[in-house]
Amino acid sequence: MELLKLISLLSAALTLVYGLLVLTFIKGWRNLKQINISQNEPVTKVSVIVAARDEELNIRRTIDDLVNQDYPKHLTEIIFIDDHSTDRTAEIVASYADSGVNLIKLNEDRALNSYKKKAIQTAIGSCSGDLIVTTDADCKMGVKWLSSVVSFYQEKGYKMISSPVAYFEEKSLFERLQSLEFLYLIGLGASTIGNKQSSTCNGANLAYEKNAFYEVGGFQGIDDLASGDDELLLHKIAAKYPGKIGFLKNRDAIVYTHAKENLRSFIQQRKRWASKSTRYKNKAIIVLGVFVWIFNLSIIANFVTGLFIPGFLSVTFYQLLVKMILETLFLWDVTGFAQRRRLLVLIPALNVLHILYIVYIGIAGNSGKYNWKGRMVR
Repeated sequence: MELLKLISLLSAALTLVYGLLVLTFIKGWRNLKQINISQNEPVTKVSVIVAARDEELNIRRTIDDLVNQDYPKHLTEIIFIDDHSTDRTAEIVASYADSGVNLIKLNEDRALNSYKKKAIQTAIGSCSGDLIVTTDADCKMGVKWLSSVVSFYQEKGYKMISSPVAYFEEKSLFERLQSLEFLYLIGLGASTIGNKQSSTCNGANLAYEKNAFYEVGGFQGIDDLASGDDELLLHKIAAKYPGKIGFLKNRDAIVYTHAKENLRSFIQQRKRWASKSTRYKNKAIIVLGVFVWIFNLSIIANFVTGLFIPGFLSVTFYQLLVKMILETLFLWDVTGFAQRRRLLVLIPALNVLHILYIVYIGIAGNSGKYNWKGRMVR
């Protein structure tokens, strides 16, 4: 009984701290005001940069959306970097030359661990824009996407702007679960910006000053890691320019992409994302990640122990209850912004699966290699 009491107190402490943590997420999200895009005169030259590899099935729709943006054409430069595609990706991009789409072919004769960073850096080295905007080759966006980002930049003067990304066109329960979990991640990144403690963002919808990119040394120091062209660059810019990171909370700024079709590709993606944590300079972010991992591990440990000592099942139940209630409050706001509140019915299932996923990815994402775009990288 003494052991049960001790474990219960420890679990209660972990749950309390986790609860307070989620409350800070809620506060950070609400600190971000819904942005009404001003009608100021566009004056910023923008370079939209897209690194692409084997995207012939998706890239045409992305190019069409970029070409059809309502931002002035004379202030817009669209650059696609073909990263050694083995399909018709480069051919499709080249066919849009008359629409102002530029193609750069990456020709690296030596093996790299981060082809994407090399592609982006190559494009920045030859672009003419003062503001770099990155997205992915399988994304979709509305016609006001670019103008909303630039208007926000001109009004606030941020060095880097993170904007929302969401999944769409889900075809299965698994993909809908991913949509809800992804909105949690996007909301989490936004909330840290709202709390002036920037930690995460997504390269599918990211903008930063070209001068700021060079002033922090670009990808130098993080170019040996396959992932991290977004978050690790965010950390570098946030360190040099405190308070100069913004999140664009506006529906016109949402970029849409697809969830993974199967568990294998999902795991590979999340291992890639998790691998970035090994290079975080901000120790507070690392401590936060480790704590969340320990909290989720404690739920699993209490449940397994409860199969033999029933008292531990009650501890597991209360941990799950607190976790579910607070995360629902947070997601109520985030899904409301994305107009996807119907996904909230999946929270009970997602909560249980997410615990297992967090514990597994916390280990797998920080060890070994993973597959990305047909390459084994680390």
